[in-house]
Amino acid sequence: MVAALLELEAQMRGQMIGLFAVFLRVGAAMALMPGFGEQAVPMRVRLGLAVAFSLVVWPLVPGLPADALPARYFFSETIAGLSLGLFFRLFVIVLQLAGSIAAQATSLSQIFGGSATPDPMPAFGNLLVVGGLALAMQAGLHVKLALALVDSYRAVPPGTLPSGADLAEWGTAGISRAFATAFSLSAPFLIVSVLYNLALGAINRAMPQLLVAFVGAPAITLGGLMLIALAAPFLLVLWLGRLDAGLSDPFGGAW
Repeated sequence: MVAALLELEAQMRGQMIGLFAVFLRVGAAMALMPGFGEQAVPMRVRLGLAVAFSLVVWPLVPGLPADALPARYFFSETIAGLSLGLFFRLFVIVLQLAGSIAAQATSLSQIFGGSATPDPMPAFGNLLVVGGLALAMQAGLHVKLALALVDSYRAVPPGTLPSGADLAEWGTAGISRAFATAFSLSAPFLIVSVLYNLALGAINRAMPQLLVAFVGAPAITLGGLMLIALAAPFLLVLWLGRLDAGLSDPFGGAW
């Protein structure tokens, strides 16, 4: 009886060590994940989500330590988790950048609203962030994130510290794609802004006595509001496609 209990205790200890090793990576990643790692989510809820995701990922990860957790795990797994979380955080930054560019192009950058993130941003950015996160949640973000966390162990095995060169190359590529995606999402607003300024210049040359600023300001404001109402659904669908591509292959350049 005692021997059986000791054997059971050893097995449970090994399983708990493996679960804690998974939690080191998953917990660090969840702190920055879109939707789940937002500052609006209470800390206790985020901790519970990290534990829940760890329980989902843990049975699917091979090669976990069972006897003792080497000291390198505390550093390597945390770095791997933070790197993965920062990569997925780029998709939220894409919406923030796109909203800021669109608001600046349509002279609406001074309108601020309640922000879904601690960073102040125009109402356009907040609208895109909230809409994008809601759309991603509806599309099964939790399942895709769990699969991405499992796939991360194939690219970076447990206890392996990613090299600085690989992280730098991966991060630089991700940031460049994020800026390109944000610019492409805000392209309709930039085109409207260019056409508006060209028309304003032509009207000013034709009728110098007319105060075009007083006529043009309401027009660009109304045009910007109408454009965001019409374009936001299509922009968010495009963004969701990029997010799905990044979740399916976070270490590649698919998105």
